[in-house]
Amino acid sequence: MQLTKTEEQLMQYLWKQEKAFMKDLLDAFPDPKPATTTVATLLKRMADKGFVGYKEYGKSREYFPLVEKSDYFSKQVNGMIKSFFNNSAAQFASFFTQEANMSFAELEELKKIIDKEIQKKQQ
Repeated sequence: MQLTKTEEQLMQYLWKQEKAFMKDLLDAFPDPKPATTTVATLLKRMADKGFVGYKEYGKSREYFPLVEKSDYFSKQVNGMIKSFFNNSAAQFASFFTQEANMSFAELEELKKIIDKEIQKKQQ
């Protein structure tokens, strides 16, 4: 399952806060803030999809993520690699390094990360 752009934005706030009541989530949005009913609908859809859980305290609900941010991001990137780059991480990396306008220092840092992963795989 996938989140819509609006659900993803709300999920970003929830990942950052780790646990939040409706008021906390509304406060996280920039002005103009969405209606409470809009956020409630988004949270219900996200709970139905299995992304968000909640604990009830009387009439209030404290929401929390059921999916780790890194897991969600990993699935999104892998889906993009599969859809746009013929399931080739090398094609994705080539595109990314050429199109991202990375500085020399950023490319060097990326090279260190890749070298470190190569060493792990050789062991």
